[in-house]
Parts: sequence; structure tokens; C-alpha cells
Amino acid sequence: MKKIISTTFILIASAASAQLSVSGRANMLFPTASSSWKDIKASGQNTYDEKGKNSVGYNVGLSLKVDLPSSLFLMPELYYTSFKNEFTDPNTNTSLEAKSDRLDLPVLLGTNVLGKTLGVFVGPVASYNFSAKNEEYLSSPGRFAEKAKNEFTVGYQFGAQAQIKKLIINARYEGAVTKDQRDFIENVADSYQTIRYDNRPSLLILGLGYSF
Repeated sequence: MKKIISTTFILIASAASAQLSVSGRANMLFPTASSSWKDIKASGQNTYDEKGKNSVGYNVGLSLKVDLPSSLFLMPELYYTSFKNEFTDPNTNTSLEAKSDRLDLPVLLGTNVLGKTLGVFVGPVASYNFSAKNEEYLSSPGRFAEKAKNEFTVGYQFGAQAQIKKLIINARYEGAVTKDQRDFIENVADSYQTIRYDNRPSLLILGLGYSF
């Protein structure tokens, strides 16, 4: 992760002749099955029905935008991201909660489609999961120890943003390339039961930014 971050900022520094803008960002995260309108609508309905319980996360961070020739731009970003995903093991009917506290680094390539007012973008996102440690979860009938398989995962994002003076309105979809794999191990009378979590939830990301 340190090498990725260093490389990103070296590329930015080397673009001395390019115009560079910096913005602070804050986003809400909503889990969704896919980027289709049907699934996004279902996700919104579920969030409304549950009043946001266990279905809304957030991230905050910084975004750098480097203007390139031909209306293109490079937009590396750095976020602290937090959300949780409830799941039920079909074999044991046990419900558990996988919490993610991540450092996310999207590196996005975009193009301005309406001057600098509207832009669209796409690119990969690398994530380091701080929550990928052994933790204990209290769940009937016993306690679960969490063992993460992957601290690093990779996804992708695409979306659009509109800028009105200093205000930035942002909407994007995040999908998975690699999965977040974890084992939840229960110890009941020295008999161990393992439940496998093998997922990286897709997310609808909506938020605001302010250009400095």
C-alpha cells in the first residue's frame, strides 16, 4: 500500500505543467447487488425500510484532480472508509456481522463532458482493511473469533461528478475484483465450527466535496 501511495503522488508531482486541484470529500455508502437501476432502487428501498440500520456506511478523504490534454483528467484519491455487512450462513442459519474499516485508494481516469462542470470517470481502487484482524463477535450460542484471509483487496469504480463553483456533487458505483475472505470460528465446549465469509460488497457511493 505504501508503494502504491508513493507512486501515485510521484506521478502527480511529475505533472508540473498540469493544472492541479484538491478537494475534501465525504460520502455515504449503500450496499447494492449490482449497478443496475433495479438493484440500486431495491437498495434504496431497503435502506428506507430499515431506517439505515446496518445498511449505510461512510468515507471521508481527499481527492486530487490533474488536468490532462484533450479534456482528460487523472483523479487519485485517498479515503478512510467504514461500513458493515450482515450475512447469514445458510448451513447453520447463524447471522454475523463483517465490519470493514478500510484505507481506500482509487486511481481514476476521467473526461470532462461539459467543460469542467461535469465529468465522468473510471478506474481501480485498492483497499487495506484495518478490520482484518482477529476479533471477537458475540453471537448466540457462543463467541466467534474472526480470522481474515486477505488484508488487501481490489475493486473498481465508475461514476460522475458535477462541480458548481467550489461545491462538488459525486455519484459512483464500486464493484469487486478480489473478495474479502474471512473465517468466523466458534468455540463451543472445545468443539470448533467455522463459518466462511467470502464477499466484497458492491457499493453505491453518493456524496459532496469542496474544492480548495
